[in-house]
Amino acid sequence: MNTSLINKYNIPGPRYTSYPTVPFWDEAAFTADLWQQSVIRSFNESNDAEGISIYIHLPFCEQLCTFCACHKRITKQHSVETPYLESVLKEWKLYLQLFGKKPKIKELHLGGGTPTFFSPENLKILLEGIFAHAEIAENPEFSFEGHPNNTTKAHLQTLYDLGFRRCSFGVQDYDPQVQKAINRIQPFENVERVTNWAREIGYKSVSHDLVFGLPFHNWEKMEYTIRKTLELKPDRLAFYSYAHVPWIKGVGQRGFDENDLPSGEEKRKLYENGKKLLEELGYIEVGMDHFALEHDDLYQSMISGDIHRNFMGYSSSKTQLMVGLGMSAISDSWYAFAQNEKTVEAYQKRVEEGVIPVFRGHILNQEDLLVRQHILNLMCRLETSWDATTDFPELQHALESLKEMEADGLVVLSKNSIKITEQGRAFTRNVAMTFDLRMMRNKPETRIFSMTI
Repeated sequence: MNTSLINKYNIPGPRYTSYPTVPFWDEAAFTADLWQQSVIRSFNESNDAEGISIYIHLPFCEQLCTFCACHKRITKQHSVETPYLESVLKEWKLYLQLFGKKPKIKELHLGGGTPTFFSPENLKILLEGIFAHAEIAENPEFSFEGHPNNTTKAHLQTLYDLGFRRCSFGVQDYDPQVQKAINRIQPFENVERVTNWAREIGYKSVSHDLVFGLPFHNWEKMEYTIRKTLELKPDRLAFYSYAHVPWIKGVGQRGFDENDLPSGEEKRKLYENGKKLLEELGYIEVGMDHFALEHDDLYQSMISGDIHRNFMGYSSSKTQLMVGLGMSAISDSWYAFAQNEKTVEAYQKRVEEGVIPVFRGHILNQEDLLVRQHILNLMCRLETSWDATTDFPELQHALESLKEMEADGLVVLSKNSIKITEQGRAFTRNVAMTFDLRMMRNKPETRIFSMTI
């Protein structure tokens, strides 16, 4: 990777799990009534044909990992499980009232926090409560995130019996110095144990999450982690860039000195070397930050063109409506976004009042919808095209910006399309930013995003 390109394009930028991105939502124009109208519209348009997705945010963790930027609550008191799950099921009933008929669940994902903080028995109660008033679509995609230190065989078996066939485990890194810095002490043996259990039980896709750019990272440590990971040959891998955003997450990301972090150039080398090693070992890069073996659904969806990206990340199938349940969860009706209250107490209070607990959101206008599709195309397929119906006001300005990227070998432009090159894949976020009208028109005065490299 050309060092000058890294220096040139290593700027703050969104990860584009949505457009508009959260900092550029028009919260003043958002109301709960408009949100509910958009949910009803989307449900009526899409439920029969494709079903809906559900994301359930389970926020509790027993300890703080200092690299984490997720919304979580640190506690060792497992008495919080039942009241929280009761609130989630009450929120689900509020959405069922909006739908007016049984939803068809195509995708369901348990994220956090640490979903496996909850006992298998409580997870069963939660999921049976969700399924009791719904239909399960054909070939559903049910997945969960597990912590290798506390995921038991009972967790895996219980969720498998409820229809889950995908699981992901947060590995991050195996080096002792790095683990200590991020407060994530996790022996390889724990990851090996849960991975083997999942395969014995019958999970069709086991994923491991790795993070590069962590404190004290160098290639020797990263290579060790990748080679240890490959001993277990997970079906897919997330290979994330560490997002250092202490101005957002405060003390949670200050468990180490910023001088301990690798530079932009060093970090990019970790990615480039890691990508090369993964590809040598049979993994194929899918979209951005993800790798999969050829048999995995994520790779197959890339080949078929069905790959999708939303607040849950990359998915091998798409639904128009995604309902987020739980504290801080974000929902997407395609026509609008909405986020739930960000503390457990505020979330539970609103639910007890019989109110869908959203506190902010964004209603997409026609221009937003056009730009959203272009950015989604770039993030999923590394290309997009336009005609008279998919043009937008600043397109020519975007193309002028892209000419410089074309000269740098990052994209190929034609009259009505753009394609990201293999070298440009590492700069996908930068390419997408040239289409981001909301950010162009309202440039942030302070830093709000992590670096793109």
